[in-house]
Amino acid sequence: MKMLINVPETVVADALRGMAAAHPDLTVDVENRVIVRRDAPVHGQVALVSGGGSGHEPLHGGFVGPGMLSAACPGEVFTSPVPDQMVRAAAAVDSGAGVLFVVKNYTGDVLNFDMAAELAEDEGIQVAKVLVNDDVAVTDSLFTAGRRGTGATLFVEKIAGAAAAEGRPLEQVEAMARRVNENSRSFGVALSAVTTPAKGSPTFDLPDGELELGIGIHGEPGRERRPMMTSGEIADFAVHAILEDMPPHNPVLLLVNGMGATPLLELYGFNAEVQRVLAERGVAVVRTLIGNYVTSLDMAGASVTLCQVDEEMLGLWDAPVRTPALRWGM
Repeated sequence: MKMLINVPETVVADALRGMAAAHPDLTVDVENRVIVRRDAPVHGQVALVSGGGSGHEPLHGGFVGPGMLSAACPGEVFTSPVPDQMVRAAAAVDSGAGVLFVVKNYTGDVLNFDMAAELAEDEGIQVAKVLVNDDVAVTDSLFTAGRRGTGATLFVEKIAGAAAAEGRPLEQVEAMARRVNENSRSFGVALSAVTTPAKGSPTFDLPDGELELGIGIHGEPGRERRPMMTSGEIADFAVHAILEDMPPHNPVLLLVNGMGATPLLELYGFNAEVQRVLAERGVAVVRTLIGNYVTSLDMAGASVTLCQVDEEMLGLWDAPVRTPALRWGM
């Protein structure tokens, strides 16, 4: 497989060096693998720290900045960051108001963030944690016990980040993050397998003419394989799976997310079908975000995430944000 890299061993460090050059409003520690907003710590504000394996960009480093994350810790490709990274990040951004760890539900992430929270508290940093587990496709997978954390991570980080920017205390920011997660559900579809730099070839076999329904962001198996379906058929399946699990009683935020190799032409067409299905089911969409945000390297495919919101949550979603990947109102 052709890749725009030097060697697999330096792919994460090379990406971090490029990120540092492109975004002077971030402090990027390439050696220690920590990305911090340059004005951190912000006096009186709760800090949000997240992280995970590289390969899901712009998650998480692309969401560091005012109105969202205070810091992010990238691990190796599809590998959790280590506790030392998380503690270093927490120390860099803590203003004394406490730190919220946003953790996707994958075994390595959960274990390492738990250990980091204990170490940070030993250093006098108040830490709270929220677990993101929005994927309705499967209950357990190769990487996790329980539901996987996927697209709702973006909603949690944005809305909780806005709550922190308002100066709310740690317990309120944590409660808001949990509220967002509890009201979010996702479902993903793969049209092609993912290729990691270390392997240099597809990590699983997905024959031509087939797709995987309910795929995870590391290439974990989904619910089933089927012959290729139309965009409208995929939208019907994905939205049905979400609404079967969470019949919304409020309007929703909608994320139509590309898995990394899906062009916007296809994503906008897919959005039209998702919106059609939601309208047929009587679900009101108040905001829509389309693009590659929670990705899986070069996988072709898409995921749908719904978050049902009230006026408070919607106001926090609309609040100003300035990060490499999300930017409005500033």
